[in-house]
Amino acid sequence: MQDEQLLRYSRHILLDDIGIEGQERILAAHVLILGAGGLGAPAALYLAASGVGRITVIDHDAVDLTNLQRQIAHTTARVGQPKVASLAQAVADLNPEVQVRTIAQRADAALLDGLLTEGVTVVLDCCDNYRTRQMVNAACVRHRIPLVSGAAIRLDAQITVFDPRDAESPCYACLFDPEAEFEEVQCSTMGVLAPLVGIVGSMQAAEALKLIVGIGHSLAGKLLLLDARTMEFSRMHAARNPECKVCAGAHDGSGPAPSVLHA
Repeated sequence: MQDEQLLRYSRHILLDDIGIEGQERILAAHVLILGAGGLGAPAALYLAASGVGRITVIDHDAVDLTNLQRQIAHTTARVGQPKVASLAQAVADLNPEVQVRTIAQRADAALLDGLLTEGVTVVLDCCDNYRTRQMVNAACVRHRIPLVSGAAIRLDAQITVFDPRDAESPCYACLFDPEAEFEEVQCSTMGVLAPLVGIVGSMQAAEALKLIVGIGHSLAGKLLLLDARTMEFSRMHAARNPECKVCAGAHDGSGPAPSVLHA
């Protein structure tokens, strides 16, 4: 680690839980982020500030004036630009050492499978689409890469970790049926409290850093819920479904069952 890095990351290095060895793990990490909006923006900024060596971000959308109420990586001057390009500029301004790869398209199974063979350390689900959430979950199960999932709508939020390296950890499909049909609930119609996405995105970054360094206990097997009306957290146990269509067999040698979304 160079002298400038020792100075930049000194507040991490001072922590007994991280130190120089932990910071070097952060510098060597590769984080994949799906979504460059309300959750992805703060998550990417904190990961970049922390020194994550490589960040790949996927988002097909462009910056819109309505995004600026909460998507803090974007600016008025960048309205109309691809969100991934705007986020990459914000990261570069904050920490030019971070390598950012931008993919301005919708994620699909083939894209995810290709990316997850490129040494990805952890994946952050910062999207707002149920099908995409199921798709990235199935890809993480196949490649046994931990997934940090967050969501926020109105004044309610949730965050959890799915860790396919752990035989006891459920996957997203264990909690939410991949075959379920329902109307998507999005902030464009329901609204969302601006700082709430910042809280969740920051927590996703914190969980990712813990997984990278190997400290503490992740939220694997636990679903953390936040009611911003009272600023009260509640925690639910999230159990693995032994008959899950996605992760059943992932830990018994037979390998994960293929997701119905990729048939």
